[in-house]
Amino acid sequence: MDRRNFIKTTSAGIAASTVFSAMPLMGIARQQATYKVALIGSGWWGMNILGEAMASGRSKVVAMADVDKNQLMPAIEKVEKLTGNKPKPYTNYREMLRKEKPEIVIVATPDHWHALAAIDALKGGAHVYCEKPICHTINEGKAMVKAAAASGKVVQIGLHRRASPHNISANEFLRSGKLGKIGSVKCFINYGGGPGQITPNSEAPEGMDWDMYCGPAQLVPFNKTIHPRGFRQHLNFANGTISDWGVHWFDQVLWWTEEKAPKRIYSSTARRIKEDSTDAADTQIAVYDFESFTLHWENRNYAGNRQEGPDVGCYFYGTEGVLHLGWIDGWTFYPVNKNKEIIHVDPVLHEPDQQNIKELWTDFLKSIETKGTTINPMLNGQLATNISLLAMVSAKAGRSIEWDGDKQEVINDPEANKLLSREYRKGYEYPV
Repeated sequence: MDRRNFIKTTSAGIAASTVFSAMPLMGIARQQATYKVALIGSGWWGMNILGEAMASGRSKVVAMADVDKNQLMPAIEKVEKLTGNKPKPYTNYREMLRKEKPEIVIVATPDHWHALAAIDALKGGAHVYCEKPICHTINEGKAMVKAAAASGKVVQIGLHRRASPHNISANEFLRSGKLGKIGSVKCFINYGGGPGQITPNSEAPEGMDWDMYCGPAQLVPFNKTIHPRGFRQHLNFANGTISDWGVHWFDQVLWWTEEKAPKRIYSSTARRIKEDSTDAADTQIAVYDFESFTLHWENRNYAGNRQEGPDVGCYFYGTEGVLHLGWIDGWTFYPVNKNKEIIHVDPVLHEPDQQNIKELWTDFLKSIETKGTTINPMLNGQLATNISLLAMVSAKAGRSIEWDGDKQEVINDPEANKLLSREYRKGYEYPV
C-alpha cells in the first residue's frame, strides 16, 4: 500500500472509530444520565481530566477532595465559574465518598495513593477513572484488579494514548504485519536538565495536611520539590521517569503484542548528574526478554538534544523497516527497501498539554452506559504498570529476575519477591 492510500484508509478508520465512540453521546445525550462526579486530587492533571468530564455535558461535580486547600479552593472556584455549580470541598476523600456517594470518582492523586483511593471508591459503589501508573508497588495492582472485578463497576485507566488517533493507526499498522517480524522494541525518554540544587526542607504550607499527603508512605519532611507536581522524582511517592513516562509506552507495546508479561528483567539505575533534592534515577536502562522479542528502556534526565532523533516514544524494529511511535511527532515508518516511501501520520491532540483525555472520557461513559469494558480496564493498567515496577524490583535487588506472569511472582528469589510490596505506615492497611 502506498503512502497516499494508507493515509486515506487510516484517516477513514480514525474518523469511523471516533464517530463510533462518540455515538452514545450524540442525539440522545439529553435522555442519558448526568453523573454525580467527584475528584480526588485537584492538581494540574486532575483538573485536565475533570475539564473533559465537565465538557462532556454529562457530569455534575458534587465534590472535590485534596489535602492542600491552597490547591483545592481555587480549583473549586474554577468549576463554579465554568458550571455555576459549587462542589463541596473535602480534605479527606474517605469522608467525601461516605457523605456524597458519587457515581463516578476520578483518582488523580500522587501514585502512592492510587491503590487505596481507587479501591475505596469501588467499594463505595462508584465507577472509577484512575490515573496511571495504577500503583506504587506490584501487589497493590493485584489488589486493585481484584477489587475492580468484585465491584462490577467500570474502570478507565488514564493511558490516554490508547485513544489517540495516531496511536490507533500505528497499532493497526503494526498488527497488519507491514513491519514484518518484529524482533525488538526500544522505549525511551531523554529530556534535558542540569544538576539542579538542594532545596531545604521546610514547613508545609498553611492549609495543607502533610501527614495525610504522605498517607501510607513514610512520613518525611515537607520539601517544595515534592509538592506541587514534583512527587514523581521522589521514590517515597512514585518510581521516577520509568513509571511516569514508561508506562505509556509499555502499554503501547502490550497493545501490539499478544504477550502479557516479560520472562526475564534486568535494570540498572544511577544518579550521574543530578545534585538536587530528588532521589529518583536520572539514568536508567532496562532490558525485558519476552517470548518473541526484546524490549529495551532508556531514560536520561539531562543532556537533552535531538541529535539522535526524537527524544520520546518507541522504536519498533522489524524485518521490513523501523517504526517510530511518538507523541507530538505522530508516527513514522522507515522501510528497509529504499525504493519504498516513508509513511508519516501526524498526531491529533488536545489542549491543554497535548493529550487525548476527551476520547478516553467518551469511551468511559460509553462503557458505563452499555455495561461494557473500557479500552483501558484495570487489568490493562496493571500489566503496563508492572513493566515499570519490575524494572524497579530488579534495580533494587541488584540483579536480573525471572518473572512468572501467571502467578505474578519472581521465580526462585524470595528476597526479590519481598520487593513486590512495601510496609505501610501505622494506621494504613496494605490492600490484598
